[in-house]
Order: sequence, then structure tokens, then C-alpha cells
Amino acid sequence: MKYGEQAVTENSYDSIVVGGGIAGLTSTVYLALAGQKVLLLEKNNELGGLVNTFERDGFHFDAGLRALEDAGIILPLLQELKIDLKVVKSPVSIGIEKDILHIEGIESLGKYCELLKKHYPESGEDIERLKKIILRVMKLMDVLYGVENPLFKDLKNDTRFLFKKLLPWLPRFLITVGKINRMQMPVEEYLKGVIKDSSLRDIISQHFFAKTPAFFALSYFSLYLDYFYPKGGVGKLAEAIRDKILKQGGQIKTGTLITSVVPDEHVIIDSRQNSYTYKNLVWAADLKTLYKIAKAPDLPEKAKAVFDETKASILKHKGGESVVSLFLEIDQPLESFGSISSGHFFYTPSRQGLGDTHHKELQELLRDFDQLSKQDVLAWLDRFISLNTFEISIPGLKDRDLVPPGKTGLIISLLTRYELFEKVQEAAWLDEFESEFQQRMIRVISDSVYPQLKDNVLKAIMFTPLSIQSRIGSSEGAIVGWEFCNEMPVINKIQIADRAVLTPLPSIYQAGQWAYSPAGVPMSILTGKLAANKVIASLSPGILQRLRSRIFKAR
Repeated sequence: MKYGEQAVTENSYDSIVVGGGIAGLTSTVYLALAGQKVLLLEKNNELGGLVNTFERDGFHFDAGLRALEDAGIILPLLQELKIDLKVVKSPVSIGIEKDILHIEGIESLGKYCELLKKHYPESGEDIERLKKIILRVMKLMDVLYGVENPLFKDLKNDTRFLFKKLLPWLPRFLITVGKINRMQMPVEEYLKGVIKDSSLRDIISQHFFAKTPAFFALSYFSLYLDYFYPKGGVGKLAEAIRDKILKQGGQIKTGTLITSVVPDEHVIIDSRQNSYTYKNLVWAADLKTLYKIAKAPDLPEKAKAVFDETKASILKHKGGESVVSLFLEIDQPLESFGSISSGHFFYTPSRQGLGDTHHKELQELLRDFDQLSKQDVLAWLDRFISLNTFEISIPGLKDRDLVPPGKTGLIISLLTRYELFEKVQEAAWLDEFESEFQQRMIRVISDSVYPQLKDNVLKAIMFTPLSIQSRIGSSEGAIVGWEFCNEMPVINKIQIADRAVLTPLPSIYQAGQWAYSPAGVPMSILTGKLAANKVIASLSPGILQRLRSRIFKAR
């Protein structure tokens, strides 16, 4: 019996979306709004992927993302879906050693530069040069996100937006994109032409992923001003879209791992050997997994060559850097932390910077791992943690209901490599290594910025690249998709972002952090919407007209 002949009536859908992260949720909600019989499948028991909030002992923690940035996408999405998401501002603090700056507006850029000059007085001219570059980038960002993304606007009926905002903006947007593309070199290399002091370059760049494009990295001062936080945690965004899907008649099935894709039969199979047939499939999960489990389709010679080339490229590329996160329950009131920093805090305990510790030394450590002792590895770990930059989040400072009275929930994160934890696991001392990692993170933070942390940790939970890969299903535990390199396996130019959702597999589209680079929540949402649009556009005109009438009735 062919796969497509199993349970055709019960498990047959217009569209199936695989992956219940924010991209998959976005695709599903728009397909449901279009009147399609749509099914969303998710391997975990909860939805949201990295846009997820969990609770332990009355403490609420954000499992992945710490705050949201609109980027002209999230708020228009919510408006179009008529979702009333309660949000608050998520102010950012930046700290170096004992000095902490609270970002309050564009004027804080000058204060940030003064902070840098205090720690690097010989680099005053370089810092002023950097300030001018960041200001230029901020102006480009103002243009880039200067209007709500038109993909989430009803241009036929909103002619005021079309003629008053969108059309005057488009020429400026095209010029801006050209300038952005000229800043695509890795930020580490770009800064060498601006700043002579290597430690100062580290302080500016080391909390970004390795080889992050310069524009993307230097735009973060604008993004700091844009951060907001849903009341109840970032997971409320995913929950709100989930509820909208169910209201529109879409179906969701969690705890379902897809293990086979048969494009010629328009069938997918789960780990329990249940089969599901589709007319169109949106793959919003790990892209490597799709090409590993997809059975080679019967394609014409040229199309087959494209498929084989795409598969080879996808499978040979790696996911980007991952993260270690500590979720701490602290027996101290929120005020003791709020008097030091805001609820979103980028902190560097040493002005020295990582130097070669992160990349060169780590590469050598991974290469020679089998010849090194535990003491050698832990000596490197001491340097790595004490010189690093931490992203710290305190959900209770944004929403007091997320923490028990008189307590504080603290999330401390830093970037790291999946391969390091993989090597330690192979050497059979992963538990010991994670314990050492955790102790060092707590010690460095309590000896520097939060002394009240010492001896007041009630409980700690640790996420590593291995646990992220296991939970999210993300290759190499990556949290923003692909490793930044010269030749990306996916689209990475915004002017052709609509092509990012196309695959060489018939009637299969892709969405999410793996579909476009660099990726984040806004781009995951955008590709989710683009994929849904491609599905809807593939329908015959008669069907499309009927579905459109159902959309307007639903709204």
C-alpha cells in the first residue's frame, strides 16, 4: 500500500505546516484565515520554539528570546490578526566592569561612547569615528523599518497607506538596501578598519555571533530602543497566535515528530507511522532535517540536479553559534537587582575582552581535545567565562507577576559552540563540565555586578547547546539559523526575501530561521507569511476567489 493511501480521509489536508515555532504558527494562522483545511505539527508538547515561556516554582522564565523587536513586522502582524497583546517597554542596560549605562534614547549613544572612552582613553578618536558610523546605521534603520511591512497591510483597501506612506518610502528603501549590502563583511573585520585597540573591538563585538554582518551588529543600538515585552512573557505571542489558529478552525497536533517526507506522494510520516497527505507543505522546522528525511523525488533531469545541489549545500553547512543559559531562582527581592540594572542587561565583567580565547584558542582546544586533560579544558573555561559578555534577563522587572513576592528570577546567557559540549559528551564528563560551567558563571556575576547573588541561589536550571538541539530540534543547537559565512546556503538579501521560501521539492515551501539569513523573530514571521502567501497564490482562481470571500467573512 502506498503512503498516500493510508487514512486519506482523516489525515488529508489542504496544507500541512511542520514546526510549531513562530514561523510555523504564522504560516498556519494565515492559511486558516484563507479557509484552508490546515494542520500544524510540532514535535514538542508545547508550541513557540524559542518564543516560549515556562514556569518553575512560581518563577517564569523565557526559554529562548528575552524580548521582542517590532522591525515593522510584529505589531502590524498583531494588528492584522486583531490580536490584543499586552506589552511593556523592555529597557536595556549596558555594563563594563563597575560602570552601567541605562539606554533611554538616541542621546544615550553619546553616553555609551563616553563609557567606552573612560575604559579606553587612548581610543577617543576611534570611538568618535564609531559613533558617526552607528548614527549613520541608525538613520538607515529608520528608513528600513520606516513603515509597517506592506506584507501585513491590505493595500487594495488602505489606499492612504499605499500612496501616503509606501510609495514615497520605496525609493529610499531601495537606496538603503544598497548601503546595507555594502556593510555585509563580518563585524570583527569591519571594526579593524575603525578601531585600533583589540580589547575595545572585543567589547563592542563579542556578544554577537561570530562573523555577524557589520550592519546587523552595529544596528543594535537602534534595536535596543525598540525592544518590548509581552505581559506574561514572550511566550504570550505564540499563545495568542495559537488561539487565533484554533478560532479560525485550524488544527494543531503536538508531540508529533515527522520522520519521513515523500514529495512524489504528497505524504509525510510521523514516528508512530501515521501518515498525512497534503496539497501543499510548509516546512518551518530544521532545514537539515527536511533534506535528511525527504525521499528523493522523481524530477526532470535539470530539476533533479537543482535538488541534489541544494541538498548537498544544506547538509554541508553548519548552524551558527549556540548559547548556554542559566535560569536561577534567587532568594532576593527584585529591587536589589533593579537598583543596579534594567531587566535586559548586556554586561562585560572585564575590559580586557576575549581576544583569542573564544575563536582561536577554542578552535585549537576542539582540534586537540583528545590530548587535553580536564584541567586544561577548565583552565580555558576560566578565561572564557571571566572575559565574556553576558546577556542577563530579569522577567520580574518587566512584569512583577512573573516571580513570587520577595524573589527574583534571573536568566544569564552567553554564546558558545555546540562542538565543545559535543566533545565533552563524547569524553563522558558532560555532567561534571556543566556543573563547572554553572559554578563559574555564578561566581563571575556575583563577584562583579550582582554581589547579592552569592549564597542566595535557591535552584538553577541549565540549557546547553545539546539540550537546545534536543528540545528545539535545531541542528548544532543554533538559535539564529546558519553560521555566518561567505557563501550562505539560503537567501540573505532582503530585496529578494520572497524567494527564501522556495524549495526544489514540489509543493513544499520553507519558513523560519533556517529559510533566510540573518534570522530573528521578525524574519521568521515574515517568511512564515511569505510561505502562506505562496500556498494561497498557487490555488486556482476560482478556489482563490471563494477563499477570499471566506477571509472577509471571518474578519
